[in-house]
Amino acid sequence: MDDLKKRALDYHQFPIPGKLSVESSKPCVTQDDLSLAYTPGVAEPVREIHADASNAYKYTNKGNLVAVITDGTAVLGLGNMGALASKPVMEGKAVLFKRFAGIDVFDIEINAKTPDEFIETVVNISPTFGGINLEDIAAPHCFYIENELKKRLDIPVFHDDQHGTAVIVAAAMLNALDLQGKTLSTAKIVFLGAGAAGCSCAKLLKNMGANHITMVDRTGVLDTNRPDLHDNNRELAIAACDIKTLADAMLDADVFIGVSAKNALDASLIKGMAKNPIIFALANPDPEVLPSVAHAIRDDILMATGRSDFPNQVNNALCFPYLFRGALDAKAKQITEAMKIAAAHALSELAREPVPAEVLAAYNLQALEFGKTYIIPKPFDPRLLARVSKAVAEAA
Repeated sequence: MDDLKKRALDYHQFPIPGKLSVESSKPCVTQDDLSLAYTPGVAEPVREIHADASNAYKYTNKGNLVAVITDGTAVLGLGNMGALASKPVMEGKAVLFKRFAGIDVFDIEINAKTPDEFIETVVNISPTFGGINLEDIAAPHCFYIENELKKRLDIPVFHDDQHGTAVIVAAAMLNALDLQGKTLSTAKIVFLGAGAAGCSCAKLLKNMGANHITMVDRTGVLDTNRPDLHDNNRELAIAACDIKTLADAMLDADVFIGVSAKNALDASLIKGMAKNPIIFALANPDPEVLPSVAHAIRDDILMATGRSDFPNQVNNALCFPYLFRGALDAKAKQITEAMKIAAAHALSELAREPVPAEVLAAYNLQALEFGKTYIIPKPFDPRLLARVSKAVAEAA
């Protein structure tokens, strides 16, 4: 870990601090270039945009520029680190947008005393951008912020911690269920964690046909008798019954999806799950249960985590660059449920196809094929851009 810390700090400091820079997309080497880039030539696109706002997509970078915005209240697994400390993460997000989808990003870290102050700031700077990617904002404020921005802006607004996670979970789940001989409509699904990611994942699966979802948080099962539920998890509550704890919910469960904390799933509960169970232990950096522990208990498990050093990494990088690419290409005004579902199906289908040689080389693998240890494409798969973005754009 000491070696990782040094390498990570060196990576961010050298040869220049940070991970982003701004480069001109047009030549500026002669006096004529300068007269076009700035005064007097720049007045012409200004007039065109003033006459018709849609011309901003023609004469500026608006159509390929996304704002990655945070208040730093829920940074990775670190918690409320503040706006400034979150900047390396936002820069990292920008790198992924550019590397995988060719999208330019300005990272914006906002010191806001209230959610409404944050919202006003984003609204006021929104004309610059073709889309807004909200990041690392704590629940329940993240729900309110996203909903209000969607109402007030005419460009896509997307909270990746919620919806990016949901799309990848859904894509991986479709394949996992198929491999384990189960269906989404009949599977008994248990969520541990009812925050931003958990609620969004559950809602997307529900919209795709899941009928048996039980949500569990620190207090216990979310049921209709709980007085402490908020608008975004109340609709996921089950009717009050004898199922009150995680142990109750896990009995005969087909699927466990953890978006909670390290070691939050007692390994003994795995024994009581149904035949051929599915475990998505997605807490980062340490999952709810380690694959080695789960597989030692049962040999019929299909497992995924959020880590790259275990098979089946559920990674948001498979979603947000391509979702925004499709949305920007379609000039969509919002990211709809249909667009998210289209992305999930495109990812699911791609994992079933033969893996290109360049992917094997990138991961130093001799072979890789659809199965219990490969249910979701790898982030460096070059087919993702065309396949997922096209599906999203068509849905838009």
